[in-house]
Amino acid sequence: MPGASPAFLQPVTESVLTYARELIARPSVTPDDAGCQDWLADRLLPLGFRVEKIVSGQVTNLWARRGDAAPLFCFAGHTDVVPTGPLEQWSGDPFAPTLRDGMLYGRGAADMKGSIAAFLVAVEGFVAAHPDHPGSIAWLITSDEEGPAVDGTVKVVERLAGSNESIDWCIVGEPTCAATFGDTMKNGRRGSLHGRLRVKGVQGHIAYPQLASNPIHLAAPAIAELAAMEWDRGNEYFPPTTWQISNIHGGTGATNVIPGHVDIVFNFRHGTASGVQDLRERVHAILDRHGLDYDLEWEIGAKPFLTPRGRLVEALGEAIHETLGVEAELSTTGGTSDGRFIADIAREVVEFGPVNKTIHKIDECVGADELEDLARIYRRTLEKLLHV
Repeated sequence: MPGASPAFLQPVTESVLTYARELIARPSVTPDDAGCQDWLADRLLPLGFRVEKIVSGQVTNLWARRGDAAPLFCFAGHTDVVPTGPLEQWSGDPFAPTLRDGMLYGRGAADMKGSIAAFLVAVEGFVAAHPDHPGSIAWLITSDEEGPAVDGTVKVVERLAGSNESIDWCIVGEPTCAATFGDTMKNGRRGSLHGRLRVKGVQGHIAYPQLASNPIHLAAPAIAELAAMEWDRGNEYFPPTTWQISNIHGGTGATNVIPGHVDIVFNFRHGTASGVQDLRERVHAILDRHGLDYDLEWEIGAKPFLTPRGRLVEALGEAIHETLGVEAELSTTGGTSDGRFIADIAREVVEFGPVNKTIHKIDECVGADELEDLARIYRRTLEKLLHV
């Protein structure tokens, strides 16, 4: 019909909201999936997906695939949500989704059950229109993203790597947009490096400091130097590395005792401009230069990952512009995500989802229009990448 809009811009059914409500109504606080993945599997099986449930500890994971040929496109996300916080502060039951003034309220509405609902609508529409599409489509869903993240996506990735399965393109449905829907997609995340430092001194009476050695005083110049250090200047994709103390403790609780040691917990958030080994060595060099007697334990919380501008960034950016008329900016800000695990077996990983203003907050919500447009964007990206 002349002048008709492309299929992906046609009005979508109410199933986006229906699906989002179905998921939000399940109280899937980490690590409990609360039946979300079974519900999802029931809808993927009729579409021709092979569905596998992967259980590790208390965590439920889902891997589903339609087709065997390359290239492989994957939607990834999580069904678990953070705790609600004080129920009396919510305007309604956080697990009784409510549509009010165009906003869908409920725990997980934005992070990220709304995105999973949009995934499903996009895939249903795509498969109906292109049942013999080239390549393959997959889902990787966990109930352990908001928790320790040791039994979730990482376990699925290990299973896939062991079978020599790899992913060409992966969209993670994290809520990425800052001010308005469509303004941000994330093509990487910073790494997280933790340090647990104990600086040793000599305990003594506070009235006789000459007979003791105060570790807090000893550590202070080194702390000042670490806090003022320019670790790097970042690069095209990542901001400069930051170093922050999250916890510091010394003393017995008495007001007249110089402590025998002080414990300091700190964290680096870093991109690809500085490696873990380099950061470690520079910290040790500062502590040694100040002549401190110390113990330092390191823990890698997350590796940085990066997808440079390429086919996935291009296709998703085009789909956002065609649907919303806006140009999405690339960003690597924020905390960690499961993209860091998927990047081990995926050529390109990008995160895109709703506005993140209310995530983890009381009265978490997402715009109904956002979800409809999100489904259109996901479907249009599928069409671009699988060339249909």
